[in-house]
Amino acid sequence: MCYKHQFYGIASHRCVQMTPTLRCNQRCLFCWRSFEHEYPGERDLLPEEILARVAALQKRALSGYKPSPYVTPERFAEALDPTHVAISLSGEPTLYPHLPALIDLFSREGFSTFLVTNGTRPDVLARCRPFQTYVSLTAPDAGTYRKVCRPLEDTWEAVQESLSLLGTRRSAVRITLVKGYNDFSPGSYARMIQDSGATFVEVKGYMFLGYSRKRLERGNMPTFAHVKEFAEHIAAACDYEVRDENPASRVVCMGRRQ
Repeated sequence: MCYKHQFYGIASHRCVQMTPTLRCNQRCLFCWRSFEHEYPGERDLLPEEILARVAALQKRALSGYKPSPYVTPERFAEALDPTHVAISLSGEPTLYPHLPALIDLFSREGFSTFLVTNGTRPDVLARCRPFQTYVSLTAPDAGTYRKVCRPLEDTWEAVQESLSLLGTRRSAVRITLVKGYNDFSPGSYARMIQDSGATFVEVKGYMFLGYSRKRLERGNMPTFAHVKEFAEHIAAACDYEVRDENPASRVVCMGRRQ
């Protein structure tokens, strides 16, 4: 089970992780994906084409799990019949030209959806209606944003505009904490979170995985204690409070005080 099951009740074994595009307009230091080896060509599939492949590709993704002693036959059968889609696997989904239509199609077919975005295209985000919207906030100020996320254009103000949309929908602000890079000024994070009106806030530690190991060091991976302490400092400066935590994933979930 993923921590999203713990925090939000998502049946994560029935969740499809997918991306509608491999393109991204940032080069984040902490990203586990490879933008050093970009795919040279890409055709934007229609939403109907993506939906038609979900079942077969989910089955391929689960290949090898069926004989595992840790997987019951009932759970494996459920996993082959997904009910949730996390649009977050790779690339920046708001660069996909049919994203609002894709999310609407998934909803009509009975899927709940999580949309995870870097917030650089608020005009697209405003037209999307997922079950829950995630916007990444990985810097307390514009200078740190440019250093950590390395956007291809200066999109700090666009991120602020995306944050302003969160108060009107079920939403979450995601802070990926990189030790020595963006783990300071909790009051600045608190101000932006407060202004956003987001339903939830996740403070999650960077994990030393994938291609990020070519850009960062193991020491940039904060301990869970550091993540929790930073989340508590943010909470002290706004009207959010720590609601839950998952030490294995080094993540803390906050919500508005009742």
